[in-house]
Amino acid sequence: MTYVIAEPCIDVMDRACVEECPVDCIYEGGRSLYIHPDECIDCGACEPVCPVEAIYYEADLPARWEAFTDDNARFFHSPLPGASAALGMPGGAGKLGRLAADTELVSGHPHSDPAATGEGSPCGGGAS
Repeated sequence: MTYVIAEPCIDVMDRACVEECPVDCIYEGGRSLYIHPDECIDCGACEPVCPVEAIYYEADLPARWEAFTDDNARFFHSPLPGASAALGMPGGAGKLGRLAADTELVSGHPHSDPAATGEGSPCGGGAS
């Protein structure tokens, strides 16, 4: 089991969880953050600092967001749009920086703000 980032993170990407994670396993996509299921040590440090309550222990994930369990894994184990290979085990988010791509589930999600361009949010997301 692992922690999962669900729908409330889309277009918010506050990043408090990234700073709190002791093993650097929270990666940035274009519109959402993703926890690497094989790098996460299940410490739970990320969960209480998320201001939009998007992070859940896999067993506690609300049923309406169950698709995000596989989606978080898919971000690492399947090629992202525009990539020829999966990310696999990069060994830490800091090595990659922000990626412009997201999974199909996140990419297909309507923008939280209809005028959103993906270049910012009230919670500190967007391009860095």
